[in-house]
Amino acid sequence: MTLPANELQERFALARSMAFEAGAIALRYFNARERLVIETKADAQDVVSIADREVEELIRSRIAASFPGDAVIGEEYGVSAGTSDYTWVVDPIDGTSPFVNGMPTWCISIAALRGEEIAIGVIYVPCNDELYASAMGMGATLNGKSLRLDESRNIRNAVTGIGANHHVTPAAVASIVEKLLDAGGNFIRNGSGALMLAYVAAGRLVGYYEPHMHAWDCLAGYCLVKEAGGWHHPFPVQGDGLIKGSPVLAAASGAVNDLRAIAGL
Repeated sequence: MTLPANELQERFALARSMAFEAGAIALRYFNARERLVIETKADAQDVVSIADREVEELIRSRIAASFPGDAVIGEEYGVSAGTSDYTWVVDPIDGTSPFVNGMPTWCISIAALRGEEIAIGVIYVPCNDELYASAMGMGATLNGKSLRLDESRNIRNAVTGIGANHHVTPAAVASIVEKLLDAGGNFIRNGSGALMLAYVAAGRLVGYYEPHMHAWDCLAGYCLVKEAGGWHHPFPVQGDGLIKGSPVLAAASGAVNDLRAIAGL
C-alpha cells in the first residue's frame, strides 16, 4: 500500500520531533524520580506517575495542533476520536517500572495507523539518546543509520526477548521459557516490551514474544521490525482490538519458525 508522500512524511517528522520533546520531559522526571508520586493500577507491578500523564498530554497537544482530524489512543487517556484516516497509538513511557526504579530501560513509543496499516513507528530511549524511526516504505533507522536484519541469526546463536505481565499466568511464562531453553535459545527481559521490539529491529535481539500486549506497547516496534526486514504476528486493529490487547511476536527471518512454534502462533 502506497501512501501520499507528503501526508506520511509530515506525520513522520512530527513523530520524531514529539519523541525528542517528550523524552526530554520524561528524562527530567527520571533524574528527579525520588520526588515522583507513584500510583498503582490493577496490579502492584503496574505503575503510573505524573511523568506518564504529562508526556501523553504533550504528545496529544502536538498532534491536535498539527493534525486536528487524527484520532489518538494513549495508555493513560484512552481514545480521542478523529475524522481522518490516521490513528496515533501512544505509550508515553513504556517501562514505567524500570523508570521509577532508576533503570534506563524505558522509552517513548509513538505509532500511527493509516486505516488498518501501521504507517509510522518511532521509539526514543532518552537515557541512551537513541531514536529508532520507521515509516511505511521508508525503512528503519537508529540515530539515522539504516537497520537491516541478518538472516543468519536464529534463536540458537542470538538472544530472544520474553515479556510477562499480570494478564498471563506464571505457569504460561515458565512454559515459554522452558521451550525456548530446550530449543537451544536464551532470553532476557528488561521491563519494556516496546524497547525490546526496537532491539529486534536493531539486531540486538533476534525476536521478542509476549503472550499479551496492548497496541500502544507494540505497534511502533512492529513498524520498526517490518521496515528492518523482519516479520511480526498480525495485531487486531479492527473494532476494539486496539484496546483489548493480543499476543505479540516479532522476529528476524531466521527465528520466525522456531518462535512461532514456541508461542503456538
